[in-house]
Amino acid sequence: MSYVLLFLILLIVGVVLFINVHPTFGANPTKLQKKAYERFPHYENGKFKNTVPTNMKMSAADILSFIKDSMNKKQERSPRNQLSMKKIDWEKVKGREDSLTWFGHSAFLLSIDNKKLLIDPMLGPTASPVSFIGSKRYSQDILHIIDEMPPIDAVLLTHDHYDHLDYSSIKKLKHKVKHFFVPLGVGAHLMKWGVSSHSITELNWWDEVELGGITLAFTPSKHFSGRGVLNRDSTLWGGWVILGKNTRFYTSGDGGYDAHFKEVGEKYGPFTLTLMEGGQYDPRWSWVHMKPEESVQAHLDVKGKTMMLIHWGAFTLAYHSWTDPIERAIQTAKEKDVNLLVPELGETVLLRGEEASSVNEWWTNDKKKHK
Repeated sequence: MSYVLLFLILLIVGVVLFINVHPTFGANPTKLQKKAYERFPHYENGKFKNTVPTNMKMSAADILSFIKDSMNKKQERSPRNQLSMKKIDWEKVKGREDSLTWFGHSAFLLSIDNKKLLIDPMLGPTASPVSFIGSKRYSQDILHIIDEMPPIDAVLLTHDHYDHLDYSSIKKLKHKVKHFFVPLGVGAHLMKWGVSSHSITELNWWDEVELGGITLAFTPSKHFSGRGVLNRDSTLWGGWVILGKNTRFYTSGDGGYDAHFKEVGEKYGPFTLTLMEGGQYDPRWSWVHMKPEESVQAHLDVKGKTMMLIHWGAFTLAYHSWTDPIERAIQTAKEKDVNLLVPELGETVLLRGEEASSVNEWWTNDKKKHK
C-alpha cells in the first residue's frame, strides 16, 4: 500500500512540475497586474467573471453522460478522411482589397485597409498542451503556412484556450508580427514564449485602440479562460470589433448567447461581416458555446449584414457530428433571411460589401469519398 501511495505522490509531483516547467502552459499575470485588475467590476477574488452570473459546475450525472456520449459511434464527430485545404492565393491576400482567409476553427487572416490582421492563429496540429492527448486537426499540418504569410501587422487573440492560443504557432509567428493585441493577462503567456512586452497591448472590455486608422475594440463575451489546472479565469476573454474605411467587422470570440450582443450592436453596428462562433456546443455547457441557431440570432443582434460561422471545421471538441454546426446554421440563416458566407478551408474571399461566396457544401465531399 505504501508503494501505491508513493507512486501517487510522485505522479502528482511530476504533473505539477510539468505544468510549471513546460512552456506551452504559459505564465500567470504578475501580482502587480492582479492588484490593478481589482478595480474592475468583472474581477473578483483573483478571477475574472462574466457580466451575468454563470453556472460553470457540472454534476456527476453530467460526467457520466460525457463518458456515455464518447462511446456513441453513431455520431460522426470527425471526418472519415483528412480534409483538404485550398492552395492559398497569396496574391489575392497581398492585394489592396479587403479580404478574409479562413484556416478552420477560429483562425483567420483579415486584410483590411492594406493591413494584415491574424486572429486566433491556432495553426498547430493538436488542440491540447501535449501532442499525444487532445483533438487532432482535420486537415494536414498547416504550421508551414506561417512561412508563406506576408508580414503581419497585428495578431489579435480572443482568449487563452488551446484551440485559440497555440504555443507552436506563436513561436513560429512572433518574428513576423509587428504587434499583439490581447485580453488582460494574456500577455504573460506571450512574454514567456519570447514576445517582447513592447510588442504587446492588453485590453479590457470596451477598450479601443487605433492601428493605422483602423479602430480595434475588445468586447465582452460569456466564456472563461485558463491553460493550467490552477489558473482558471486568471485572464480575460472576449470578441473583437475591427472598423476600417470600407469594412466594419466583428468576431464574437467564444461564449454563450446573451445580452452583450445587442450592446455591441448598439455601440458599433452595423457590421459588413460578422464571424460568429457556433460549434462545440452541448446542453451541458450552454453557457460557454452557442448553438448555430443562437449564432444567427447573435448576428442579427449586432446588426450584421453577412455572417460566417466559425469554431468548426478543424477539431472535435464536443459530441455533435462535425458537420452539424454548418448544416444547422444554413437552415436557420435561410429561415431568418441572413446572408451566410461559407468559404472553404484556405479560401480567400474578397469583402466587397454586397458579395458573398455561394454555399457549395464542400464538407459533403468527405461522405462521398467514403461511399
